Amino acid sequence: MACGKVMGSMTLGVLAVLLLASTAQGTADFTTQDKDTLAVALNLEYFEAEFFLFGAYGLGLDHFAAHLADNGATPTGGEKADLDPIVRELVEQFGLQEVGHIRAIKEALGNEAFPRPHLDFGKDVWAKTFDDAFGYTLDPPFNPYATSINYMLASYTIPYVGLTGYTGGAPLLQGAGAKSLAARLLAVEAGQDAAIRTWLYLVKDEKVKPYDFTVAEATEKLSKLRNKLDGSDEVDDEGLIVPKELGAEEAVEGNCLAGDKNSLAYTRTPRQIFSVVYASGDPSKPGGFYPKGGLGRHALKYLSTYETVKQILNPFLDSEL
Repeated sequence: MACGKVMGSMTLGVLAVLLLASTAQGTADFTTQDKDTLAVALNLEYFEAEFFLFGAYGLGLDHFAAHLADNGATPTGGEKADLDPIVRELVEQFGLQEVGHIRAIKEALGNEAFPRPHLDFGKDVWAKTFDDAFGYTLDPPFNPYATSINYMLASYTIPYVGLTGYTGGAPLLQGAGAKSLAARLLAVEAGQDAAIRTWLYLVKDEKVKPYDFTVAEATEKLSKLRNKLDGSDEVDDEGLIVPKELGAEEAVEGNCLAGDKNSLAYTRTPRQIFSVVYASGDPSKPGGFYPKGGLGRHALKYLSTYETVKQILNPFLDSEL
């Protein structure tokens, strides 16, 4: 009987070891393709972290977690926004959540993790973005830091691009650890997007002062711009109000959450992601919020200055490209 107890204990012990080993293997299961896909997301997480942290605190990643910036280029143009208390609380949470996202992805990438790319959040970049969306020069130039509505409209442009990147990258992931990490990142990104869209939906009919357009009209213009930039022949981005045939079950015009005919999230490829955030419609032509382009294998293979960028900014890639 004592022997039976010992054998039972040994069996349980072996099972426990196997379970722990399986869990450890799952969290470390990242193939080269997995890392390439997550590297695209890391570019966007840097963007989101810096924009939200500066908007809420007037301070960026160098203040909150300098080691994660890894001596990367100092962002330009970010500043503390004039936000009401509720929006400030939301943005504070978004920014700090993004710090965790950067940490998680960099841990997964290991020695292939890269420093913060050069980011530009200047008012002139935002003004051009909104001018491009409306098709004319706004007067005065759009300032994302001026009001809560302005800042939330600017924020409307961010997590959703990351969301579609995660959904588009999901089929490319191979390892269990990578799939788990991406799913958990996507859950929070989708939550941020939902919070932003819901807040904007509540004020959708208000005018964006001093202009003669509403919040809903602004989201429609921004979504159409992203549709144009990503080069898709199909709709993969929608504002807060849509024609009824594009609404849920073709029954409503309200569009608090964007989705296809089955209310499933839209997707974007890495090529489309960089085309949008560069504001050029071309992943080989950096600009917009990424004046020197993104980092990682996907970003570099598209850049026209590929060899120069590889030699100067990405020695960690060596001959793997």
